[in-house]
Amino acid sequence: MMSSLHADGRSDRLRRASFSLVLAFCFLILGALAPRVEAQTVVRGPYLQSGTPSSIIVRWRTDTPTDSLVRFGTTQGSLSQTASGSLSTTEHVVSIGGLAADTKYFYSVGTSSAELAGNDNEHFFITSPIAREPKPTRIWVIGDSGTANANAMAVRNAFADFTGNRAPDLWLMLGDNAYSDGTDAQYQAAVFDMYPGILRHTVLWPTLGNHDGHTASSASQSGPYYDIFTLPTGADAGGVPSGTEAYYSFDYGNIHIICLNSTDVDRSPSGSMLTWLTMDLQNNDKPWVIAFWHHPPYSKGSHDSDSSGTLSAMRENALPILEDYGVDLVLSGHSHSYERSYLIDSHYGTSNTFVEAMKKDPGDGSELGDGAYQKPFLSGASHEGAVYAVAGSSGKTSGGSLDHPVMVVSLNNLGSMVLDIDGPRLDARFLDHNVPANVLDDFTILKGPDTNAPVI
Repeated sequence: MMSSLHADGRSDRLRRASFSLVLAFCFLILGALAPRVEAQTVVRGPYLQSGTPSSIIVRWRTDTPTDSLVRFGTTQGSLSQTASGSLSTTEHVVSIGGLAADTKYFYSVGTSSAELAGNDNEHFFITSPIAREPKPTRIWVIGDSGTANANAMAVRNAFADFTGNRAPDLWLMLGDNAYSDGTDAQYQAAVFDMYPGILRHTVLWPTLGNHDGHTASSASQSGPYYDIFTLPTGADAGGVPSGTEAYYSFDYGNIHIICLNSTDVDRSPSGSMLTWLTMDLQNNDKPWVIAFWHHPPYSKGSHDSDSSGTLSAMRENALPILEDYGVDLVLSGHSHSYERSYLIDSHYGTSNTFVEAMKKDPGDGSELGDGAYQKPFLSGASHEGAVYAVAGSSGKTSGGSLDHPVMVVSLNNLGSMVLDIDGPRLDARFLDHNVPANVLDDFTILKGPDTNAPVI
């Protein structure tokens, strides 16, 4: 009798244990089948593209697909205006229009139901001034910065310490923005993880370098470079429509800036890029003209402009057009050094063909040295001289003979350039990577009165 009771008790316990196991298994299966709700997090950006006097593009990436909403306003903490995108995506691209020129806006990014980042003093943008309107303008220039290492960090920190609370108005990247192949992951490390602060409030304008071109195609407008950046194709920010993000131009007040592609497009005089360049310059009425691309027309750094067909093609084909229309400053990278020319004109051959007569001013251009470079006309004057700078040492240095005869100074130092333009005056400095930064080179260009009527 007792044996039977014990057996029945054991059976009940076994049945209850089995039922519990089956129930737990069912919950496990149901949990696996149920949709997971993950946190929506901004994993890239936000960052700013294609700024104009009346519009700007805000981009960011999230870990899960959501709709897109930018909240903005002129008072931090009171973001009463919105711009949105209804498509569920992880790559958010929101264009904001109807903005006032030369005005500071605060913003946040998120979804229709939640703010994910911003609405603080670090997330803001300032719209461009009205075309031709002079405004004190600071431009930060870095080249070959895509090393994602302590070198790039030191250059970044040196500039941040130098500029302090004066945020740059524009930011130019001279190519090889993400080593070694311009992949999406390399861009994350070299750009978005390296410069999160400045990306929040300064529009970034890049050009394509040869390393970026390993994974990108200008012919098809594809690859990480073209996926990451939104650049003007239809004169959205000034200039003449290029029809491609591979090369473009934009205006900022009294400055016209031209981005060319020296990497993977036709560089011949009759090709589409240089045909467009002529049209763009013919229609420009801004006093200052600055051009930038990756491969330098003059260099004796880690690359030699005498022996490279890519470098010589830009010198022989692009420079005559730019100088015909009064270019003031040309910036490039590729050589991992800093090199800066005299105020020169009409030198399109190899280094051994450069003669003293090609120097419009034989001085160093520094007000602390031989004196500023003088250009008699404010705009439009053909062949009054230009300065050529190689600033490809924002991530590494690679030496070279560093003895090109057009150069006033050639340095194997890490650093970046800072340009300050105020009315008829341009001041340029090369900062090294120390904190506080040492100014290793400086020059000034002063321009005469404006005698040209604006282009209507």
